[in-house]
Amino acid sequence: MSDIRPPRKPDSAPEAEPQPAGPSASGDGQGPGVEPLHLPPLLPRRQNPWLVVEVDGSAAGHGALLWALREAARREATVVAVSVLPAPDGDPLDGSARVQVGAHLAAHNVLEAQVLRAIAETGVHGRSRTAVLERPVFEALIAATHGADLVVVGAQGKTLLRQAVARPPAPRRLARGA
Repeated sequence: MSDIRPPRKPDSAPEAEPQPAGPSASGDGQGPGVEPLHLPPLLPRRQNPWLVVEVDGSAAGHGALLWALREAARREATVVAVSVLPAPDGDPLDGSARVQVGAHLAAHNVLEAQVLRAIAETGVHGRSRTAVLERPVFEALIAATHGADLVVVGAQGKTLLRQAVARPPAPRRLARGA
């Protein structure tokens, strides 16, 4: 292999010989070195979607859960099956905490059974989670779907969730000669 270099000007100082950085690809220790390949940084991948489904024991709720599981398989999404506890009557601080924990556990067990039934019907595994929510939390999520701003505040900061603005439909183009 020959080394191609530009011609040297006679009045300039002699060039220093480049030193190889390491053994060559042939393994003989001679020739040009191997330099690391610098890749551009990877852009963060968009997070997979979440589908929140209220499962209330009705046929419509079950149908919504079946649709969500199939859609999650298609979109690589996660389904969050939600059971909403009824609002407490009277003063929430008046009641026993044991009654609320018992109602929460009972609702969670019923929800898990409904999700297992839907998984058996659809065959979609590993794409679901369950949660039992208090009524005010669920109402905040529903309000966000109807255009209300939802600000989520956590240890990492605040995030404002706004409703996605639908794109206007693309104008139809007619084929030439139509």
